[in-house]
Amino acid sequence: MLTNLKSIIQLTVIKALVFTLFCLVGLSTKAQRYSFEFYNDTFNIALDSSIIIPKKPELSSKYINTVYQKLNTGKYQPLIDTLVAYQNKKQLNDWLFYQLVRKTAEAISPKKENYERYTLYKWFLMVKSGYDAKIAIGNNQIIFYVRNDEDIADIPFFMVDGKKYSCLNYHDYGKLFQKENTYIPVNIKVDDAKLAFSYKVTRMPDFRPESYREKQIGFNYKHKAYHFNLKVNNEVSNIFANYPVVDFETYFNIPLSKDTYESLIPMLKENVKKMPTKKGVDYLMQFTRYAFLYEDDEKLLGKEKRFAPEQTLLNDESDCDDRVALFFYLVKEIYNLPMIALLYPTHITMAVQFDKPIGDPIYYNGKLYSICEPTPQKQKLKIGELADNLKKQKYDVVYAYQPKESLKSK
Repeated sequence: MLTNLKSIIQLTVIKALVFTLFCLVGLSTKAQRYSFEFYNDTFNIALDSSIIIPKKPELSSKYINTVYQKLNTGKYQPLIDTLVAYQNKKQLNDWLFYQLVRKTAEAISPKKENYERYTLYKWFLMVKSGYDAKIAIGNNQIIFYVRNDEDIADIPFFMVDGKKYSCLNYHDYGKLFQKENTYIPVNIKVDDAKLAFSYKVTRMPDFRPESYREKQIGFNYKHKAYHFNLKVNNEVSNIFANYPVVDFETYFNIPLSKDTYESLIPMLKENVKKMPTKKGVDYLMQFTRYAFLYEDDEKLLGKEKRFAPEQTLLNDESDCDDRVALFFYLVKEIYNLPMIALLYPTHITMAVQFDKPIGDPIYYNGKLYSICEPTPQKQKLKIGELADNLKKQKYDVVYAYQPKESLKSK
């Protein structure tokens, strides 16, 4: 009887210990696990207690080095593995991967609660994912830079050992950001952080179908009205909210997301399938010219901003930069013809190579291209016609597209 009682007591104690341990683990797990929506997925992460940054970081080189040493000796690898595995699975370009890193840092340490801590997490996650990134401090601000070898027009940068580092967070400070000799890089060497960051976006993410809305647009062509029910997604604006002014090749070649593509391109192909190529291109030119309202970037946004093709479809107003990019995308997708972009002092337009040129052609690299103006002008320009105010102005060919043979035969 006594033996049975001892056994019962021992079993009860063991159950109590197991229950207590389970509760402690549960609390710990709950405190260190985060979940957030990322486009069409729910993203789950776990933050080990060994890589928790103190809530009141100091803006000093010494302190940031101390934080890095703490994080670097902590159990950060499972978190990095989760991020990189998702990047590889979804084929995220660097810019979209950075959006994932931003959301991860926001979940761990909300930006509004402690901007310095949030920025340190972003930086650490990027360097441990292999990117050559740096932290700089000055003017009581923390600035986050990443190595980038591309032609970016409107982002502050500094040079280290002949390498250019572009600022990823200057927009957060607005007018408080100091442009000249203010920020001093913190000297921290991360051996495996060797990747240059690229702003090229060659694949849009998959969005939840319910996140799209319908947008009706239309225009008239040859005395016939054409109407389109586009599927557009406001997430596109969020993706490109802080996207810089990249080179023309980069932003011309940003694709449409799947649902937007399927709501527009098949219908355009259907509308032009019985037209000769030149008339079909003219149809696309008139669509790009008149299906959207015109407004200059300075008036619309207060600064120069180049819309990716899907942003032009999403927004009600756009300028010549935006329409040229959309027109290029449509002609490339439907006809895949050689094209050149012509940049004038205050305007940009496109010229297309046909079997036989139309109007006054542009001669470039031994080929003749016909002007196709996708932006509304005072004159109703046909293919091959250039606005009078541009005829005596000099231009630069800022992008030349030549289809690959494999594409030309499809």
